[in-house]
Amino acid sequence: MSGFRVAIDGPAGSGKSTISSTIAKTLGWTHIDTGAMYRAVTLQAIELGIDLNDEAAYRFLETCHIHYDHDRIYIDDRDVTEAIRSDKVTRNVSLVSSFPYVRKMLVGLQQAAAKTTGNIIMDGRDIGTVVLPDAELKIFLTANVEERAKRRYAERVQKGKQEPMAQMIEEIVNRDRKDSTREASPLRQAEDAIVIDTTSLTIKDVVKKIIAFIEQKENVHGD
Repeated sequence: MSGFRVAIDGPAGSGKSTISSTIAKTLGWTHIDTGAMYRAVTLQAIELGIDLNDEAAYRFLETCHIHYDHDRIYIDDRDVTEAIRSDKVTRNVSLVSSFPYVRKMLVGLQQAAAKTTGNIIMDGRDIGTVVLPDAELKIFLTANVEERAKRRYAERVQKGKQEPMAQMIEEIVNRDRKDSTREASPLRQAEDAIVIDTTSLTIKDVVKKIIAFIEQKENVHGD
């Protein structure tokens, strides 16, 4: 049997990647940010110059290897961790991740990683519902739109970009709409997920809460 699996889902800006990474480092577990994998596909598609609207053009996924390792994302042997955060990738990742073929290919990679890795924490938008539906612990993180926009704004400022807060709010609202209405694996809370509203919580607060849930579950499972 694979190790203990934690599935963390939530909308853009809910803090899932930062929180998952922190928990993994604290516990010495493996962390996989599935959103980064979809960004890597988007980057590769842009660089190859394919028609982003043509699902059949994503067959390149059969010959390139996208993988996540020690909080870094790779296309084959190339580290693209910074490159996938470009504005162009951000603008197109919802479209790319909406294609059933793209999702099928990446879900296969994600499930294989969970089987061959020990204790793992995986975050995304369909982990508890599609990728790891039988995960030992499922968490759904949320926060109000204004707080999520504030976090995105702070991230952009850190990178030297000044963009109006209204634009951040609009981006978050649009991303929520696209993610929750797409045909393939829409964003939704798993029925057995524990919901944590992070609006007024610090990263440290949420990390402590989730580690407590992990310890409770591990005791029950006797791991």
